Amino acid sequence: MERASIHDEGEQEALKHKWIASEKAGHDLGGHAINSWVRDHWHGFLRAKWVEHLKGAHRWEEFGTGDFGLCQREFRDLPLLFDRILDRLISGQENLDILQWALAWNIPSEDVLRILERLDINRRRLACKFAAGA
Repeated sequence: MERASIHDEGEQEALKHKWIASEKAGHDLGGHAINSWVRDHWHGFLRAKWVEHLKGAHRWEEFGTGDFGLCQREFRDLPLLFDRILDRLISGQENLDILQWALAWNIPSEDVLRILERLDINRRRLACKFAAGA
């Protein structure tokens, strides 16, 4: 499977945003439109690409090979809990949100912590490399 760069893909998305926003404005918005996309969409874009990587749908070079397809090979003993945690991460929740949810629903914290530690969302936060002025 071909690996791709999140930064390259993100830059293409930002350029599309710049073109559409500039067309609406009637003039080139330049770096302002790029920075707007980064500010408003980079983190969600990054998280969506990370989930694609975890599910084995698309290999992104910035995430490395160890996590590629992780959803298909790990936590087979906790498939429903793993899916619910992944759903929450996809929707933008963070570790603390998930831990609070688990406590509220009396879900065993050791299982939740094991999944969160393996996913290690904090290590997947990448700074955008193409923002204007970056």
